[in-house]
Amino acid sequence: MRAGSALRVAVVGGGPGGLYAAALLARQGHTVEVWEKNAPEATFGFGVVLSDETLGGIERADTVVYAALGAEFVRWDDIDIVHRGRLLTSGGHGFAALGRRRLLEILHERCAGLGVRLRFRTPAPAAAALAASYDLVVAADGVHSATRQGGAAHFRPTLTSGRCRYIWLAADFAFDAFRFEIAETEHGVMQLHAYPYSADASTVIVEMHEDVWRAAGFDLCDEAESAARCAKIFGEALRGRPLHGNRSAWTEFRTVVNERWSHGNVVLLGDAAHTAHFSIGSGTKLAVEDALALAEAVATEPDVPAALAAYEAARRPAVASTQRAAAASMRWFEELAGYVDQPARQFAFNLLTRSRRVTHDNLRLRDERFTRAVERDFGCPDEHTPPMFTPLKLRGLTLRNRVVVSPMDMYSAPDGDGTPGDFHLVHLGARALGGAGLVMTEMVCVSAEGRITPGCTGLYTAAQARAWTRIADFVHGSAPGTALGVQLGHSGRKGSTRVMWEGMDDPLPEGNWPLVAASELPYRPGVSAVPRALTEADLASIRSDFAAAAVRAAGCGFDLLELHCAHGYLLSGFLSPLTNHRTDAYGGPLENRLRFPLEVFDAVRAVWPADRPMTVRISATDWAPGGTSAQDAVDIAAAFAAHGADAIDVSTGQVVADESPEYGRSYQTPYADRIRNALGVPVIAVGAISSWDDVNSLLLAGRADLCAVGRPHLYDPHWTLHAAAEQSYAGPAAPWPTPYQAGSRTPPTGRG
Repeated sequence: MRAGSALRVAVVGGGPGGLYAAALLARQGHTVEVWEKNAPEATFGFGVVLSDETLGGIERADTVVYAALGAEFVRWDDIDIVHRGRLLTSGGHGFAALGRRRLLEILHERCAGLGVRLRFRTPAPAAAALAASYDLVVAADGVHSATRQGGAAHFRPTLTSGRCRYIWLAADFAFDAFRFEIAETEHGVMQLHAYPYSADASTVIVEMHEDVWRAAGFDLCDEAESAARCAKIFGEALRGRPLHGNRSAWTEFRTVVNERWSHGNVVLLGDAAHTAHFSIGSGTKLAVEDALALAEAVATEPDVPAALAAYEAARRPAVASTQRAAAASMRWFEELAGYVDQPARQFAFNLLTRSRRVTHDNLRLRDERFTRAVERDFGCPDEHTPPMFTPLKLRGLTLRNRVVVSPMDMYSAPDGDGTPGDFHLVHLGARALGGAGLVMTEMVCVSAEGRITPGCTGLYTAAQARAWTRIADFVHGSAPGTALGVQLGHSGRKGSTRVMWEGMDDPLPEGNWPLVAASELPYRPGVSAVPRALTEADLASIRSDFAAAAVRAAGCGFDLLELHCAHGYLLSGFLSPLTNHRTDAYGGPLENRLRFPLEVFDAVRAVWPADRPMTVRISATDWAPGGTSAQDAVDIAAAFAAHGADAIDVSTGQVVADESPEYGRSYQTPYADRIRNALGVPVIAVGAISSWDDVNSLLLAGRADLCAVGRPHLYDPHWTLHAAAEQSYAGPAAPWPTPYQAGSRTPPTGRG
């Protein structure tokens, strides 16, 4: 604010975020009042964890609070993970914690010393009344924020409940480390999260899936009985000590997201604005960082509207990142039962990297000895070989590394006759020379009517087969050791469209061909052509088309064949209940919807050489209500595996036009993870995997066996070789082509 323009500030809520905001604003010379409906000593929970990053912000903003906190902190570096009685420890993590009550006392003292008026046992007036009387209203009134609820029409909140129940308890002794422990009970899997917050006390959180919670009868237990039962279940970890509560109740975690954080001169802060699952220890941290950002914005911007806009702009990206990490961590614990059969060290690595904030490379820096042990268990040939450069055998094919160049439609067949040309030779040849273990073609169509666009390639003529043979010969001759895979598919109702850069999914302006599909449902109602529902005679003909294309593919010399059953194309259209409305033997329950895709798979497998592997790409979710469920995806994968699929390529979406994907880093990998750990079948993970560190992390955690990387290979055809160089790997899994050897080191740059 302009010099001399002191504000009258009302803060609703006396938690850490509200109190710290009050103190920082009072330091700037503003008049601040805080309303807290509870007594000053009243608080929920026990200990809070703050990161070094947050503490650095506090130190820069207020050395008095920083010094007071520093005198109270308990610090430790280790994380202990107990898996089926085996204790594994990973070090180098760095935590600082203190009691929540003591934190509030420090902030009470600081606020009082700065002249903040603290109103305890006093509910705040309505936000509208405060907004009329004060220049700035800070709503720090928690996850159940009355301010947010009252202004819901403007803030537009979304509250999403998790699938687990948890309870905050405490033990009267200090754990030596942050401890995760798994209990496999007769009712299901339960987990303990515990950490010290003083020399003689620890926070203990017990969590379990809602189904387990009900089966165990915890829904009928009061606080005392819940504490006693949890102490018995985790008796060894607690050394026989009791647990006690503090107005503790079993809760389902609620993720809060708001479209807007301010309205007029009212602004949301902390849990009122956003929440992130406790398993990444972020609630108090986020609230304190909000307070720091709000105070800085008030100090530097010319007026309140500008300050609130600057505060939200500064905090939104960091909060969104934290919420994505927290959501991944929360889902991991919700799916915990699917991981407990992993080997102990892999399980521990998986747990440590669950949020994707800790990665393989990061963990190796923190605790190299632990990470090397996980790598040995994984099968890395030696300590100089990263996980991504560990070979994988599928039938008679040994892939020299775990990197796959994703199938990517190029829409570049010359003359529109489906025959690949020089572009495809250069495109696929360049990626093969770039070091990936497996390079996949785009979707190669099994008939002219099965093309997506006139620019799509096919394998339904002898000329096309000769062109693909030329490409396969180049790859095998010039990039020995690189496997070349072909993806066979049929466009179904998504065919007869323009190439992507002329209008994705838009029908051709002329020269359209008739479409066929499981049911007479257009992809984009009112835009796309209505397909004809396939008859049994049509189904037999299309099965023959797939088999004939597979025979040609074998003759071309492809090393692997993938059947495309994803993304809303023909076979995918049979699998999804949103696109298959048939009433015959090929529609209805999943068993029937699987029938035709499995018939096609069997027809292809029968003619594809027995020593060459087959994979199947599926859409594990439609990202739309009523579509393929998580269990459906597992069942679909299981059916293909039972018919002989050697791996499942797990993608998502593109089945219906009105989908709502949850985009983000590695956003599709949880679906591959679920299938792999439920079935034990090898999986290919796809979806915004953009760094070699992510590839190593996914593999080592047992979430994938291969990682398909698309756009990074468009940006850099030598992505895999560069990943090897950046990791100082020069082994047989990523050899530089002999003519390129001189470029295997980073070129020198000019002087600075």
